[in-house]
Amino acid sequence: MSLSEAASVEAPSAPGRPKPMTASSGGSAAREAASVGALIFDMDGTMVDSMPSHAQSWGELARRHGIEVDLPELMRRTTGRTGLECMRILFERELSDAEALAYVQEKETLYREIFAPKFAEVLGFSAFAEAARERGLQIGVGTAGDRHNVAFAYAHLKLRPLPAVAVGGDEGLPGKPEPAIFLEVARRLGVSPAHCIVFEDAPLGIEAARRAGMRAVGICTGHSAAELAGEHVLAHAKNFTELMNNRFLEKHHVAKP
Repeated sequence: MSLSEAASVEAPSAPGRPKPMTASSGGSAAREAASVGALIFDMDGTMVDSMPSHAQSWGELARRHGIEVDLPELMRRTTGRTGLECMRILFERELSDAEALAYVQEKETLYREIFAPKFAEVLGFSAFAEAARERGLQIGVGTAGDRHNVAFAYAHLKLRPLPAVAVGGDEGLPGKPEPAIFLEVARRLGVSPAHCIVFEDAPLGIEAARRAGMRAVGICTGHSAAELAGEHVLAHAKNFTELMNNRFLEKHHVAKP
């Protein structure tokens, strides 16, 4: 599959698209009892083991532009936010969309160059997604990454077929912890938010799932279980092989009848 083909999997919606679903108001008990219709995956640090390469590309971008940066703090503040939001945090000034987008393109090109030679999925992701699909679950992607990074990941992943729906951070929606990206994935899949489980590696994404009225699973590739905690969080795991070994799909009422 070529990058251009992967990039066309889910094009940005045209102006005037239907409004995203709104979050349900049910409490944790109602969410626990809800059936499951879809799994929504964050991409970086959840589907693909890309966060060290992202950190390296942020450091290089800052160096090129003469910015002294506390890299762990920058990652804490930006992971889950859209590219435009991140650039305004890095440069600590108001940027036009065009100026911010140019920096985003520079940074994400660096990221893909760094990660490509050592590309790796988070252990067990493709097998887990395939097992979920075999059980009749829909699969979607909700990421702050842009369409180029989605295409890059899709071109390298072994998962086939690829998720039919991917909502990215370059579609005009606010980044996490706002729930808009996850709600738009649910809308395009045609699944109620209460019937979705989000898989996330970052605190902002876990909070976005809560605001969306969705249950969540913390993937602890870069944060502890305590940092990814919440009443809506069903489980924590280091990777998807661990979830499969713990029979997550069977335990959470998504097994085949």
